Formats: sequence, structure tokens, C-alpha cells
Amino acid sequence: MKTSKTDTDKILLSGNEALALGAFEAGVKVAAAYPGTPSTEILENLSGYEGVYTEWAPNEKVALEVALGAAFAGVRALATMKHVGLNVAADPLFTSAYTGVRGGLVIVVADDPDMHSSQNEQDSRNYAFAAKVPMVEPSDSAEAKDLLKAAYRISEEFDTPVLLRTSTRVSHVKGVVTKGKAEKPAVKPGIEKMPEKFVMLPANARKRRVEIALRMERLKEFCETFTGNRIEWGDRERGFITSGASYLYVKEVFPKASVLKLGMVWPLPERMIRSFTEKVDEVVIVEELDPFLELHIRAMGISCRGKDLVPAIGELNPAIVRQSITGEKAEGVFEPVQIPMRPPNLCPGCPHRGIFYAISKLGVFVTGDIGCYTLAALKPLSAMDTCVCMGAGIGNAHGMAKALGNDGLGKIVAVIGDSTFFHSGITGLIDIVFNRGNSTVVILDNRTTGMTGHQPHPASGVTITGDPTVAIDIEGLCRAVGVKHVRTVNPHDTEECGKVLKEELQRAEPSVIITKAPCVLLPEMKRRKDKKLYVVVSEKCTGCRSCLRLGCPAIEWAPLTEEEAKQRGYKPKQKGFSRINAVLCDGCGQCAPLCKFRAIVASGEEDEEIR
Repeated sequence: MKTSKTDTDKILLSGNEALALGAFEAGVKVAAAYPGTPSTEILENLSGYEGVYTEWAPNEKVALEVALGAAFAGVRALATMKHVGLNVAADPLFTSAYTGVRGGLVIVVADDPDMHSSQNEQDSRNYAFAAKVPMVEPSDSAEAKDLLKAAYRISEEFDTPVLLRTSTRVSHVKGVVTKGKAEKPAVKPGIEKMPEKFVMLPANARKRRVEIALRMERLKEFCETFTGNRIEWGDRERGFITSGASYLYVKEVFPKASVLKLGMVWPLPERMIRSFTEKVDEVVIVEELDPFLELHIRAMGISCRGKDLVPAIGELNPAIVRQSITGEKAEGVFEPVQIPMRPPNLCPGCPHRGIFYAISKLGVFVTGDIGCYTLAALKPLSAMDTCVCMGAGIGNAHGMAKALGNDGLGKIVAVIGDSTFFHSGITGLIDIVFNRGNSTVVILDNRTTGMTGHQPHPASGVTITGDPTVAIDIEGLCRAVGVKHVRTVNPHDTEECGKVLKEELQRAEPSVIITKAPCVLLPEMKRRKDKKLYVVVSEKCTGCRSCLRLGCPAIEWAPLTEEEAKQRGYKPKQKGFSRINAVLCDGCGQCAPLCKFRAIVASGEEDEEIR
């Protein structure tokens, strides 16, 4: 079959890469986000296109407000975030439905079924229903690009922000995408004063609420002919209604079945749904997470099956869909391969490990936060006792301290990363100061947003494009909000960390400890020439295992039988010895002070220790 497109027009892109391309082709001029898996790569890729301003905002609320402001100025704007980020941005989202837009505004939200990298599992389709805004949902990379471009046309035609929902699989799985032509938005950029539309005083908001109702009626009519919604007729014994990645699973398992594929999941095309369901014997709804489509279709008085068959928890896949609906296991599915256990752990040389080791020795209650440092909750450090949402650790510590009064002094410490502190920790610290709290907050400053792939933040000194900018002084900021006792320590120095922690925990007023050391995975850290590896002098190791309590992946335990120990001249009770993997060692030196027998030394000093 001939096509007007050449092979060079077709490229292999992940869903996130395709969304970036779609934003460029749609003529987006301003895009803002806060990094969060599985959405991060959208803005990272978009920042490489010319003519698009991109920024990492301090949090998702700010990102959406920046994008909304750009839309007020008449340009097409984009905000991207993961599902829990939309919780943070919910305030401007709901009111933006009232204000509407001038230039098109699309908010991409990436859900994470099965919680691959999230603290909860939620279905963002509920936001479209609650906020009264349209939502589109692609099934693959090609649709991601096309539906994003369509979303801008919908936004401008109906004067509304538009949500585009993706998920981990759609965001990260690659597919063939055809490059298209750049669009020229119809709206002319510029400032236009429209207080009745943009100033949501109650009198104006009441009028805009009526406009929302009228808009939704027009959108209901529009979605009946929206090309993203389509019926694929086949065997009519069982008809499926589905969307997103679930559509691909249905097509793989039931290739001959009739399918109503929804590209717009809110509002729903009620006439199309009724027409489809009337022509099939049984209606089955396949969707991940909540019974969103099922509830609204049942409310239409249509009999259907859904979550009584298909799981409401976790991701779906073809095997789950097949077994849920037919009771049969999928043929040709490989049994899981048994691979060695790889427990999650902080990286070798991670600066966070030193401070958490010091905290673990104190036996205090640790109110933690979201970041790679959350791994400190695991053994052997076991140094985190709460983890709720971005910034919650500081508020949790203050609440516990107020609940316990003097009995809580010296027993609670809050720990938060530098990027998370800028995201939503500052207000919690202000609350402690304002309400005369006495909590100690540890801010882990590693100069980057480590968990999501080393994106810069307000203290990093560079923007998303690598341009130099002002680096916020965290110590100065803490003092500016009223914290009198602010101390900076090197987290690799575990002894100093322990000393400072003990002193600050006893203060009957707010205090902040900043641990300052760059992430070991930053490019400049990988290239550093002063790296010294550490080794274990086996002749001096007594097998006490103290070094293993640090939890460093580079420190290994070599078990021995009693006979082997005897041959090596070890004590009869010693069952093994420690050793350091030279491939994994980063030379941070956190382990050396832990050994009271001085068996851990810098490489090259072994002979001196033996003497």
C-alpha cells in the first residue's frame, strides 16, 4: 500500500517522547513541570526543541499556574506531572475550568498503576469528572502525539483546559510515530484584560459556572463524532468498551471481538455507547484501576460487566485480561524467570547513607519524605518511620511534637530532600517557626533531584536547558523564615553527623541540619580524580559485622566454615569476614570509622596497617 510519508517520517518513540513531539508540532510556546515518574521525560525531550520555553517549576501547582498564565497570554501551553502531582495542582485545575483559556492549555497527567515508583495508586479520570474538564487518553505512542494535538484544538474551541491521561506503559513503551506538520495556532498572543472571565470573585464565578454547564453540553455533542472514539465491529457475541493501554490488551486477546475504543474518556459519547451496546449480546468493560467507565455507563441504565471480572488493583496485561474474562490461562506465555534478588538500596557512596546511619544509632522516630532517600526505611538502616507525600515529613514531625509536648523532645526528627524541600517543605518549616514548635529538620542537599533522574532544582544553579541561574541558598532561606539554629554538615562524616544530631535534637526550639554533599551519580562526581577506594585488611577483620550495618552494596560478607576459618587463622567463632567490592566502591569513606579494629583502610595502606 502506497503512502505519502517516507520512511524518514516514521520514528520509534516512547509515549513521553511522542508527547514532546506532539507539543512541538502543536505550536506550544510555554511548558512547565515538576519531575515525576512516569511523566519526567516529556519535558526533558521538549526542552530540546527550538522555540519552546521549558522550565522545571518548584512544584506541580506552580507549573500549572505558569502554563495557565501563558494560556491567558494567548499562546499554547503545557503542564506535565504524575498522578500525585495532579493532587498538588488540583487547586488551580478546578478554577481554571471556570476561567477557561485564550491559548490552548493541556495538562498531561501520568498515572502509575501497580505503583512502580509511587506511594499510591489513583485514577486521574476522576479529576476530569470532578473538575468538569474534558479528558483524552491515548493507547500508544502514535495516539499520544495525535491526541495531544487534538487536545489543543478542543481547548481553544471550547475555552477549557484539557487533561490528557497516560500511564506507565504508554509513557515508556516505544512505538512507531509519524512526524507531522507544525500547526499555527489561531489565537494571537498578547495581553487582553478580561476581569469577568479571569477574576474569580464569587459574582464572576457564578456566571462562569453556568458557562461550564453549557460547555459540557457542547462537549457531549462533540465527543459523539470525535475521531478518537471509534467502533471496531467484529464478533457481536461479546462487545468490549475500553480505552488506553487496556485497548491493546483486549485487541491482543480478543482480536475478532467488537470493540468500542474511547479516545475521549470524559465526557462520554452516550449515543455511541448506546448504539454499540444494543448491537452486542454482552457488554464487558476493560479498564485499569477504578470502574470509571463502568460506573458512568451503568448510570446510563446499560447492563454491563466490568470489575466483577477484571481486577481493580494494579496493572492489567493480556494474560490477566484473558484469565479474568474467559477463565483460561494465556497460551504461549513464558513462566517468570527466577532471577537473583536485588533489594532496593541507596547507591554505593550515597551521601544520604551517612546521615541515616547516624540517625539509626539514636533510635529516634523519623518522619520521612519522598525521594531516593526513602530507601533508608529498609534494613539495615531502618531509619524512616513515615512517608506520606511530598513535604509531609516536616508537618508530621511538628504534629507529633505538639501531640507529645515535652515528652517528645529529642525523640523526633524530620528528614527531607533538597528538591522536595523547595517543592512543599518550606511551608511546613514556616509552620514550625510560626507556631513555636521545637522540631529538628534534616535537609539532604545533594544538589539535584536524584530520584527522577538528576533534574536541576532551585538550588542547583542551572535551568532545565543547562543555563546558569541563581542557586537558592538553603541555609540562608531557613534563617530568613525564622530558624535561628541552622547547621551544615558533611554527611560522609558519620561521627560529626551523630554529634550534631544529638545537640540539635535537645533544643526546645526549631533547628535545621543541612547535609551537603553532591549525589555520586552526577557527571562531575563520576569524573573526579581524587577518588580513593577502600579495602578490608582481612588479617585484621574479626567478623563483627559492624560495617554491614551501613548497608552499603559495596561491602560484602564472605561466609566461612569453621575449617576454612581455622585454615586462615581466624578465631573459631568467626563465621566469615567482610570485603569491599572494588567495582562498586565509590571511595566515600563512610565505612572506615565504623571499624574499631581499623580493618578498613584506603587502598594502598593495607601493608601499613598489617605492620
